[in-house]
Amino acid sequence: MGKTVICPGSFDPVTLGHLDIISRASKMFDHVIVAVLVNPAKEQSSFSIQERIELLVEATKGLDNIEIVSFQGLLAEYAKERNVTVIVKGLRAVSDFEYEFQMALTNKRINPELETIFLTTESKYMYLSSSIVKQIASLGGSIKGFVPDCVLDRIVERLSKKQLPENSED
Repeated sequence: MGKTVICPGSFDPVTLGHLDIISRASKMFDHVIVAVLVNPAKEQSSFSIQERIELLVEATKGLDNIEIVSFQGLLAEYAKERNVTVIVKGLRAVSDFEYEFQMALTNKRINPELETIFLTTESKYMYLSSSIVKQIASLGGSIKGFVPDCVLDRIVERLSKKQLPENSED
């Protein structure tokens, strides 16, 4: 498939589940734009946009067809600006599907040329989310095996200093 796709997310922080989807998409498509977005539904980020980009650049070293960018606004409009017609989203569980299906239909309504492809994560990452990583680290637990080793220390340093609200969402 000679195509460019967008793999969007907040990546706050990047997990091995994210990396699984990105690396698999990089094998399926010629060019993968990993688009780091500010999600207004998430109250406060643990990492700035620039820090998330830096973590992703480090975590995706060796994947030559990856571009890490940030954007604001509607994903459907950003895809149009970049002349991209396919979005790749990762799914962990049925609950992810409900939300992502709604988003895919909304994006299609805004940009009729836009298609969404869902990749299910490997079973070993089905439970993994940025929220879980943040909660474990904030309580002093080990997040080794949850985030890429190359960025583990930076993530631990930041998250171990931050006490999270009780009902933090991914």
